[in-house]
Amino acid sequence: MSDSINIALRFALYLDLMLLFGLAAFGLYSLRGQERVSDAQLPFAPLLLATAVLGGLLSLAAMACMAWAMSGVSEWTELWPHVEMMVLETDVGWTWMLRMAALVLAGFAVTLNKRWLAASLGLVTLGGAVALATLAWAGHGAMDEGTRRNWHFITDFLHLWAAGGWVGALAAFALLLRQAEPQLAVLARTLTGFEVAGAVIVAVISVTGVINYLFIVGPSIVGLLDSLYGQLLALKLILFAAMLAFAALNRFHLSPLLESARQSGEHGVAVKALRRSMVLEFSVAVVILGLVAWLGTLSPGME
Repeated sequence: MSDSINIALRFALYLDLMLLFGLAAFGLYSLRGQERVSDAQLPFAPLLLATAVLGGLLSLAAMACMAWAMSGVSEWTELWPHVEMMVLETDVGWTWMLRMAALVLAGFAVTLNKRWLAASLGLVTLGGAVALATLAWAGHGAMDEGTRRNWHFITDFLHLWAAGGWVGALAAFALLLRQAEPQLAVLARTLTGFEVAGAVIVAVISVTGVINYLFIVGPSIVGLLDSLYGQLLALKLILFAAMLAFAALNRFHLSPLLESARQSGEHGVAVKALRRSMVLEFSVAVVILGLVAWLGTLSPGME
């Protein structure tokens, strides 16, 4: 099976499951009361249901491709016994079943949105968190053993959840700003409220990123850029720095500009500037996820 197909499926799963987890979590910590009803501020029902279903389909495709690559069969009709063996007899298979169950939970919880607002988004967040965490078994942590393996997985979980929170928040802000006449009071409040959550997210991503580097590469950068892994990692860090620059621009310039414009009644310029900034920051995040999907198939020593 082509490496490019494997990387594309990994990327799609990262993006899809981070959106599922991050959008639902945003609804919990940023929106209040009836704002959490689908289409009141964000189209939770169609978006979360679509990401849950797509996550299941992508997981099926990823399992089939993995079984194909490992079995060496030449016909799809010969693949089923190998898929069955992988699902029932490997750690990857058990985590795959856990992911599918979590996605079913999330999909069911979406249907409760109009009756139990917080409970619905809470269950979707829980299902999304579990589904997102299972992607760690397709990473470098699965190659470790014993206590080191456990700590590596815990670090991966925190890294994935923090990244999912950031991606989901960016998508939520982009959707809020996409409205022809966004509700400025809600937008300004959620932007201000995200300051604390955003700082925690950046701190967790930074700390867990360093720890993961130590787990995978070790306490050295000598010769790292001689490998494709090191070059992609360096590009990822540059793009992460760009995201931090966008976040600082939003925090210290554009959000205050929106608040001032909201009070004066002339908010068009501020909204357009925020919209551009959020779209660019989300685009950079998507490129980073593509690099992460690629990095997960490489080791530091590979040329």
